[in-house]
Amino acid sequence: MTVESDVVSIRPLSKRNGLTLTWIGASAVILGFGVFIIFPDLMALGLVFFSLGAIALILGLAKVYEPETTINIDGQGLTYFHRRGKVFITWDNIQRVDIPRVTQGVDTIELSYLGIKLKHLNPILDNISLRLAAGLLTEQRPLLVTAASQQEDLATLETYLGAEFSPLVVEGDRYRGVLAMFGHRCVMLNTHLGYHLYIPNDSLDRDPKEFIKLLRQRIAQGMS
Repeated sequence: MTVESDVVSIRPLSKRNGLTLTWIGASAVILGFGVFIIFPDLMALGLVFFSLGAIALILGLAKVYEPETTINIDGQGLTYFHRRGKVFITWDNIQRVDIPRVTQGVDTIELSYLGIKLKHLNPILDNISLRLAAGLLTEQRPLLVTAASQQEDLATLETYLGAEFSPLVVEGDRYRGVLAMFGHRCVMLNTHLGYHLYIPNDSLDRDPKEFIKLLRQRIAQGMS
């Protein structure tokens, strides 16, 4: 975390050790390939090194290509940075922030996300890039399934999927294509999980509850 005046920049925990994991993975891949070539009788060992190295290399590169800063907080609001783009949320448009929870039988389970409930969806649809909206639609499929499972009825998911490709009208503004799909997703998740937007916990640099406390302080300051 870096702080300048009232600006807070969050460097995610998931970003750490990216280069180290990349180098270890690349070395294991090369070692495994070398074993294949030089010691054919040790093919099983070479396959182990190659497989584990490939996994480590992919994970390491994924960390490396993540943004250095995932969240920027200033006097106006919160900016979420993603490898596909960014989106800005003003403090006065945030109704609530918390950890989304779902019920399974008699148990309450916390999801590994920070949930943001909006007062108005239009400002998000107006400033989010198409590339980021499309990326979040893909990444949030597990959330979609979780939301549908709360109703214990696949008809809920089928109804949503049928409406996802239709135009979306929000407070008089009409959206089509990817923005409409993303808007429908936000509305559906808000209906069943209680929040429009979701930031993964691995984008944070601290315990989610501590980060939520910080956000609530900033929201209060922004509204005062």
